[in-house]
Amino acid sequence: MPQTVADPDAKGGIQVISRMMSLLDCLSRHPGQVSLKQLALDTRLHPSTAHRILAAMTRAGFVERGDPGTYCLGIRLLELGNVVKSRINIRESAMPSMQALHLKLGESVNLGVRQGDDIVYVDRTSSGRSSVRVVHLVGARAPLHVTAVGKLYLAEDSSEKLREYAKRTGLPGYTPTSLTTFSALEKEVEHVRRHGVAFDNEEIEQGLRCIAAPIRDDDGELIAGISVSAPADRHNPEWATLVKAAADEISGAIGYRPEFVAGLP
Repeated sequence: MPQTVADPDAKGGIQVISRMMSLLDCLSRHPGQVSLKQLALDTRLHPSTAHRILAAMTRAGFVERGDPGTYCLGIRLLELGNVVKSRINIRESAMPSMQALHLKLGESVNLGVRQGDDIVYVDRTSSGRSSVRVVHLVGARAPLHVTAVGKLYLAEDSSEKLREYAKRTGLPGYTPTSLTTFSALEKEVEHVRRHGVAFDNEEIEQGLRCIAAPIRDDDGELIAGISVSAPADRHNPEWATLVKAAADEISGAIGYRPEFVAGLP
């Protein structure tokens, strides 16, 4: 039988790819141009090796030459990034983390997005422990000010836009705990801004409480929110940490890096 001949360049090829990724990661951590000396130091590559790999990446457009002896990320990465971004399906990206959170808590996990003055629920994991809540059925919608995910979006708005929302909708109430005055809503929104999570205290349906956290894209824009909904007697506010971690995981999966987005913590 013919013997398989090992590819002598296979190991070397993988090593080169690994070094390329190290250089790209290093360049991404610097806001401007980076010297060859600094790149070699940060990646622990010999300067001649770093120079050779950077030259190849420059020819491919992944890296650009700046001042003599300096480099920065190339426009080709932006082109590829836009292609990836256009193909991202938030529901597909979110579901693994939603399912994991569902398994940890045993409660329903919802994915909601803003449409006008409402939240629309676009996906959901059912808890199986209680009857399905109408407000969280896939395709259902509810006003921003009485939902946990909706409050995340209101917290992104300026005070002027928040006031316009209150005036435009009239802040209708659905339960005794619904926020129906601008002062109450403003206070609640400020709490969301400080803590990065939002709560629904039986405000859309009596006996049902929710905790929500934001999902952000690579520009830092709020594009969705996940929430855990549970009967009031099973609700635990300490779930907020787990909900936030799941939302952060989804955000990371679609490209969000807080250290690269100006103005965000």
